[in-house]
Amino acid sequence: MTLPFSIEPGVVFPVLVFAAVFSFAQALAGLGRDLRARRAVNQRLKLSQTVAPVGERIIELRRRRGLTAAGERGLAWPWLADLVLRSGVAFAPRRWALMAAGVGTLIGLAALVASKTPPVALGAGVIGAALTPILYLKFMAGRREKRLGAQLPNALDVVAGHPVATAINLVGQEMADPIGSEFGMTGDEIAFGAALGQAVSRMAERCRHVDVDLFAATVRLQERAGGNLTGLLKMNARTIRERQKMRLKIKAATSEGRASAIILTAAPFGVVTLLQVMSPHFYGDVINERPVQIGLGVLLGWMALGNVVMRRMIAMKI
Repeated sequence: MTLPFSIEPGVVFPVLVFAAVFSFAQALAGLGRDLRARRAVNQRLKLSQTVAPVGERIIELRRRRGLTAAGERGLAWPWLADLVLRSGVAFAPRRWALMAAGVGTLIGLAALVASKTPPVALGAGVIGAALTPILYLKFMAGRREKRLGAQLPNALDVVAGHPVATAINLVGQEMADPIGSEFGMTGDEIAFGAALGQAVSRMAERCRHVDVDLFAATVRLQERAGGNLTGLLKMNARTIRERQKMRLKIKAATSEGRASAIILTAAPFGVVTLLQVMSPHFYGDVINERPVQIGLGVLLGWMALGNVVMRRMIAMKI
């Protein structure tokens, strides 16, 4: 039987290689999804397998969040303590310092190669080492805040359908991080003798999330004034979901401004990088002139100011 078309022998092998690589990538992706599904258990439950006493578990969980054994901030700078707390990253100052020093060294070497000026390279390395952990913590805090907002309505639905103390333990056992560990810590504190309102207030302090604050205020109000807590929590869940919809609408409405800011900020650096790669002597000796360097510094400052203005224009909070 002859085919109605001809196949070039040189095309068959690349097609087979592509199919094999694509199948292997799909298999790896499926394996990764399975591993993530198996690791859905939260960090608090993993810790409970090795630290059985509730009191020791509470202290260890607090220590990992940068808190003292009594639940107070362990850092002298309140803004840094709050950032570490909101990020959910395990508190490891020594490891952070080593990572920051490594990143600062790489940035300093890159600046030395580009500028041939040791003071500039030293300043760039120090700034990079100082900003790297802060930027990392800010990124992790933002991602954790989004996940908390997405998980909280489902957690409130569970709490609204059971006795509160029992439901908090159930959420801590069944839901993934970050909400699983936060509710699990709250359940441990209740089991260790803390009042429900006090434990929920501490969870709100750890999360620093407006929706968690609303949940904590509702529980405290019900404790003092009474009322139907189930109905209040269901109303909270609806309110949080409506807030999320509004945030998504705002994000879509401001997408053009954010894209413009990214393009306008990245374009000059991209052009300079291309010029340095394609024509290293394009600027000649002019780049070493003091007035040119001052002018470039002014332009960088002006660009930073423009980014701040654009960020303030598109930053809308509910």
